[in-house]
Amino acid sequence: MNNTTLTREQSRRVDRVAAEEFGLSGLVLMENAGRGVADVLCGLGISGPVVICCGKGNNAGDGFVVARHLDLRGHAVRVLLWAKPEELTGDAEVNFRILKKTNVPIEIFGNRHDPQRLAELLADGAWIVDALLGTGARGEPRPPLDAAIDQLNAAPAPKLAVDLPSGLDCDTGTAARHTIRATETCTFVAAKPGFFAPDAEQYVGRLHVLDIGAPRQAIERVLKPQD
Repeated sequence: MNNTTLTREQSRRVDRVAAEEFGLSGLVLMENAGRGVADVLCGLGISGPVVICCGKGNNAGDGFVVARHLDLRGHAVRVLLWAKPEELTGDAEVNFRILKKTNVPIEIFGNRHDPQRLAELLADGAWIVDALLGTGARGEPRPPLDAAIDQLNAAPAPKLAVDLPSGLDCDTGTAARHTIRATETCTFVAAKPGFFAPDAEQYVGRLHVLDIGAPRQAIERVLKPQD
């Protein structure tokens, strides 16, 4: 299914079918996604701290899993959170609670942009992982993520986007004014159609499509034309 693409809505339906009809929980899919991203990062080479930047949705949950697996493998990692912990829900909240019990440092920005503090946390970063916004996001990132994205782009470390670069519309490939310019993008289950828009490559970088365990039959059911 290497040539398959899934839209925003189709991606949601794959998750729903996998859970409701195959009994595959979102936590399992999130675990597989985060571990897969950690595998890619380790394959690319890690020469220093990995800075994982998280919002408050499932994309953040993927980032928490990435952090845990990198820490397990002996890499220095820190998580920057642009949300209040109490705002986290569902599988993301579960993985945040797990991460808090490890020694991974978590820096909470909440709903504020603190450029000096962010600069200090990025200064020695070997990689920046973008787990701010997922496929459900549309339009311009809201403050403080807009300013944070601009500062992340200005940092010298290469960026790896989780599922898609924050600010890029996964269906149309339209980039917001504040969009992560990723060196690498790890997307899940299948590529998103927007990645192949003429101007999207400068944000997506090199694309890695990761299998996260969603059953082939679930994907085929979602892709089957509706009667």
